[in-house]
This record gives sequence, structure tokens and C-alpha cells, in this order.
Amino acid sequence: MNQTIYLVTLVGTALVLAAAFSSLIAFRFGTPLLLLFLGLGLLAGTDGLGIDFDNAQLAYFVGALALAVILFDSGFGTPIAALRQAAAPALSLATFGVALTTVLFGVATFYLTDFTWLESLLLGAAVSSTDAAAVFFLLRVGNIQLRDRVRSTLEIESGTNDPIAIFLTITLVEIVAAGADPEAEVLLVDLVAGFFVHMGIGAVIGLLGGMAIVRLVERLNLDHALVPTFVLTLSLLVFAAAGALHGSGFLAVYLAGLVAGNSNLRGAGSQKRFQDGVSWLAQIIMFLVLGLFATPSEFAVILPVSVALGLFLIFVARPVSVWLCLAPFRFSRAETAFVSWVGLRGAVSILLAITPLLGGLENGRTIFNAAFVIVLVSLIVQGWTVGPLARRLGLIVPHRIGPLEKFELELPGSAHHELLAYTVVAGSPVASGERIPRWARPSLVVRDGRSMKYQDAGRLAAGDHVYIFVSDKYPKLLDRLFASRGPVSHDDADFFGAFALDPARPATELEANYGPGLSDAEKKLTIGQMMQQRLGGRAEYADRLTLGEIELIVRDVDENGKILSVGLSFEPSPPKVRVPAFLSPGEMADSIRAMFFGQRERPVRGAATKVPADNG
Repeated sequence: MNQTIYLVTLVGTALVLAAAFSSLIAFRFGTPLLLLFLGLGLLAGTDGLGIDFDNAQLAYFVGALALAVILFDSGFGTPIAALRQAAAPALSLATFGVALTTVLFGVATFYLTDFTWLESLLLGAAVSSTDAAAVFFLLRVGNIQLRDRVRSTLEIESGTNDPIAIFLTITLVEIVAAGADPEAEVLLVDLVAGFFVHMGIGAVIGLLGGMAIVRLVERLNLDHALVPTFVLTLSLLVFAAAGALHGSGFLAVYLAGLVAGNSNLRGAGSQKRFQDGVSWLAQIIMFLVLGLFATPSEFAVILPVSVALGLFLIFVARPVSVWLCLAPFRFSRAETAFVSWVGLRGAVSILLAITPLLGGLENGRTIFNAAFVIVLVSLIVQGWTVGPLARRLGLIVPHRIGPLEKFELELPGSAHHELLAYTVVAGSPVASGERIPRWARPSLVVRDGRSMKYQDAGRLAAGDHVYIFVSDKYPKLLDRLFASRGPVSHDDADFFGAFALDPARPATELEANYGPGLSDAEKKLTIGQMMQQRLGGRAEYADRLTLGEIELIVRDVDENGKILSVGLSFEPSPPKVRVPAFLSPGEMADSIRAMFFGQRERPVRGAATKVPADNG
């Protein structure tokens, strides 16, 4: 017995270490990390090194706990500003998008396999959600800086679509296992009613649980080292409580993380670092366990049809769902195409494919094998192309600020305040002589190994270390002072045009100098107001607006979308790739008007399109 414990521990830790080391390969070559982890699991499994792991209940239990940890971390790291910016399109994708993908994929599955309608929809539900970890690892590895709205949409969708997919999958498994074959109307009514009850309970418990976590951390005088473990344990308590009350535990734990992460939680910096590590470990363990559970020798029977279904999901089901869900939100065609393409399937789909086995379904193993192959197809086809596609579509934008060296330190009794340690970077505003604001309280400067008062340090120089005690509301403002000024490269300078304009200057100056054809009403506005009006009322960093022979580019905005800086280019840049599909309703209307009245297209966010003058 003792020997068995040592052997299992040896093999388990060896696999985790191998997965951790394999991440170096992924960072070096941009390989989808999930693909490596699953590959290690397959290599160690029955058809590889011979580890026989066929316990569906244990695999699902481990995967569900790991997913709860990952979702809490995802919610904890989602800023409320991103939620305000992209909640509507992301939630549309996470609800209607998941349902539509399930139906479209289910129809294709029914006609390409011997599955019944309910089994086909079950497989569709299992592969309907995207994998957040896979998507954002690839964006980070490729140093891909996307527009805020696109990135926020992908992030929130990936965090919120898992609960819906899990609900659909488990409900369909229960219906098939019960041997019921309900009419379509009855099935739809049951699904909708059950969905609202399930999600409602999960949402209430998640919000209350998140507030309880914040209150307990603030009220209890716990040791700093214990706080991260305490918070993570409470998050799992929220997950379990919601599930025990027949609610969505996964939605509850995500919302609890969202509330806690946006509540100025004491020790938030160390909490986030702890959760990053635990989340990595959870991902590795989940992927390895799911890889061990699979049996590649069984894939041959289902391989051709599964590959075909995987390609259908990539090129038909996901694009159609994304297009219909994003149509009301004025995404450009390039942005819609990119959101469609990066909907990678991952561990959640494989985890959900275990539920037919738990339910004792006749075709449970076949459904699992099909889902596993579909995930592999998604990772191989989409995973290697995320970076190149973003560049081809012209969606990569320069970083808003340059290099920044910053450390957060915790002090006893410093609730709602942070001690920040900045290293002065060459070319940053403070290195150029700009003073630190009075609301910040710089207390110490370390220069060449010598410490001195800030008042005695004089002008800060590159390499100085500055310690500032500041309210937790203001660190982002300080970041801009200590970061090198952007643009930070020649490519960035090309992106933002020849020179900068003051958005507070009157738009009549723009008309007088360049004659872009502004309307009389627009001439009464400032340049910034005119741009915001043409961009739908809210500007975003890197928005581009073509006016005649010039192009205006938003260089910087505040948190409310007010334009702070504008770049001007004399060479308007057309989109790198003209996407023929994904027309929004507004673009369809513009095309129809152009056919009959000869008017040009309206401005599209992130694209350099011609804008007609409004003479009325």
C-alpha cells in the first residue's frame, strides 16, 4: 500500500513537471499549450506508457474542481471597465451563441452520424463553449495587443459561456438517460425554464458569495500568508453551495471572482499572484487527467466524421453564430472574423463529453471520442493561426504605454492603500522632469544603492527606484508617469500618423487646412467631439477615421471614452484583408443605399473606411 502511494505520487509529479517544462516549448514556438498537455496525457495513457486510467467519475470530479478554480481566477481578473465595455456582445455570444452553435452543430451531426437528434444536440452542446486559457495563452505568447473591445469581448465570453454549455449538456444527458423522446416544443420549454432557474440560483449565490468573501477578508484579521488560501477555499464553497441548491456552480464561482476582484480586496496583489499559480496547476492537472482518460486506439472508427464535424464547427457553426450575435453591436467585419476564428475548443468540451459516460448512455464513449477529436482539430487548425490572422486582419495595435517596471508591496494596516515600487525608465515622463502629483506620497528614492528622501533626490533619473504610498484608486495614473512614452517603435509611429493633434482644437481648423468636407454642424465642434460623434458617441484607443485625404487616429482616451490625443496620417491605410462576409445590419443598409443612391460606407471601428460628408 505504501509503495503504491509513492509510485502514484512519483508518476503524478513527473507528469506535472513534464507539462510545466513543455510550456517552455509552447512559449518558444507559439504552440497551443493545451495541445501539449493533452499530448502528454495521451502519451502516458493506455496506448502510450501504459497507465490505465478509466475512472470517468474521478476524471469529471478533478476536471470540475479545476474548472471552478480557473473560472474564479478568470472572474477575479476581469476589470469592471471591461465588463461595461463588452458585456452586451460577450453575453450575447455566451448565451444565444452557445445555443445557436449547439443547434447548427447538432443538425450536421445528425446527418453525418448514426446518432439520434438528442445525442446529436448533446455532442453539439459539449463542444459549444470556447476555452479561455487556450485563447489568451496564444495572445500572450504572440505578444498580440488587440483593441480593448475585441479583447474584452473574447475574455468575458470565454468566462461566461461555460456555465451555459454545462447546463445544456447535463440537461440533455438526463433526458437521453431517462429514455424520453419529448416533442420539440416540450423540450424547448423545459430547457428555457430550467435554464432560468439554474442560472438564476447560480447568479444570486455567486453575487452574495462574492460580497461575503470581501466582507470576511476585511473583517477577519487573518495572517497575510493565509488570505489567498482562505479566499480560494471560500470560492470553492460558493461553487459547491450553488451546485447543491441545483444552481450553476460554475456561474456562481465566476461571479464571486468578479465581485471580489473589483472590490479593492485586501492583499489583492498577492491574491492575484497566488491564483495565477494555482490556476496554472489546475489547468495542467485537468488537461493531463483528460488526456490520460482518452484511448487514441478507439479514435479510428470515428475519426473521419469527427474531423469533418470539427471543420464544420470552425468554418460554419461558429462563424454563423458569431455573426448573428455581434450584428447589433457595430463590430467591423475584420473584428467579427477574428472573434469567430479564435473560438478554440478545449478542456471544457472534453470534460463535458465525459457526462454521457457518467449518465450510462449507450453511445457515451463514442460521443466522448468524437468530442476529443473535434477539440484536437480546433487546436491544430485554429491554435497555430491566431497570431498570423490578427496581423493579416490589421487588428494588432501598439501598446498604450511603453515598458514599465513596478512592484506592489503590502503593509500591515494599509487597507485601500498600496506601497508601490517603481523603477524609473528612460524616456518616461518622470525621467524627463515631470513631477509626481501631490496626491501621491513618494517616501523614498534608492539611487546607486543609496537611499534618500524624495525631497532630497532632486530630478529623478533612469534606474532610480521610487517608493510611493498611494490610494488604490490611482496606480494607473502613476503607471503613465513611470512608463516610457509611446509610441515606442518606428512601426508604432507609422500606426499613429505623421504628428499629433490637440482634440480640443476647433474642427474648423481641420476643415481649413485639409478640407475633409465636414458638415456645418461638425464645424462648430472640437476635433475630439467631431470624432466621437462619427464613432458612435464613444471613442476607443486606436480607432481610425478617414476624412478625404487624411486619416485621424485615436492615440489615447480616458476611462469614459473621451479622446485625449489624436494622430494625423496623410496616407489612409486600407484594411489589409477585405473580409467578404460578416456584414453588420448597418453595413448591409449602407450597401443597399450605395446601390441605389451612390453613398459611401459609414465609419467602422478599427478600419480605415471612407466617410461621407453630411450636408444636411
